[in-house]
Amino acid sequence: MTDIAARLLDGKALARSLQNEYKKRIATLEPKIGRPPGLAVLMVGENPASAVYVRNKERASSKVGIASFGQHFPVTVTQTELEVAIDLLNADDCVDGILLQLPLPSHLDATALLYRIRPEKDADGLHPVNLGRLVRSEPGLRSCTPAGVMRLLAEYDIDPAGKRALVVGRSILVGKPMALMLLEANASVAIAHSHTSASDLCDLARKADILVPAVGKAGLIGPELVKPGAVVVDVGIVRVTNPDGSHHLTGDVDFDGVSRVASAIAPVPGGVGPMTVALLLENTITSWVTSWERRRSEAHAAL
Repeated sequence: MTDIAARLLDGKALARSLQNEYKKRIATLEPKIGRPPGLAVLMVGENPASAVYVRNKERASSKVGIASFGQHFPVTVTQTELEVAIDLLNADDCVDGILLQLPLPSHLDATALLYRIRPEKDADGLHPVNLGRLVRSEPGLRSCTPAGVMRLLAEYDIDPAGKRALVVGRSILVGKPMALMLLEANASVAIAHSHTSASDLCDLARKADILVPAVGKAGLIGPELVKPGAVVVDVGIVRVTNPDGSHHLTGDVDFDGVSRVASAIAPVPGGVGPMTVALLLENTITSWVTSWERRRSEAHAAL
């Protein structure tokens, strides 16, 4: 088989460029609106991976001028206490986006908490109202990771229209909205999941022009599963322990092997992860502007 030098889909560079745009936009609009956009990230417990993600989000927010209203709760926090915290943030006019960092401890009902966030402040795009708008192709806040994938494809002029796409994974966080966004972009979309046989996964994957694994299983996608010239966007994140006790991140894809087969590939880390954070900031800014425009319209109507 002839090797193909895969083009690297650099999410880190694109996210940096987007954040520069966000910073300029906030600097322009803040004097008119009278306050910066505000983002509240709620974290429960001491999950090391979650702590890293939260720090990355808060650091990126600070860089572009988004005020942080983050709250860190002990693992013993109750459902009622979190509901009260969300209600207060829903009512706070200085908070435009609310994100509940997942996973949560097993004694908490994550779905009920996500549903409690007002749809217009749903920075992660996971409220059923926003997911319903995605299904109907209506404007709304989009789930950050799949929206980040779509933005990455667009940056590199990869048009899904008319292409076969395979999403591996069916979570509400990534898999399902990812499939819907690719469908919205006129791709012919298939989904593989835990009940898809190995032979069917192989058959579907080798026919896919765009392959998006989002499972969290290191080495799931090797070069033998990739159609020559396909675009591979690795969304899976696996925290691997090294022999010395340190850790490193990898994805679902055998990066070295698949890079010799694919035409383009998004790595882990440095691919979709930074784009997820960028789209979280974008959702928060969108909510900020929408809230301001709504208040202006209401004030004008009252005259």
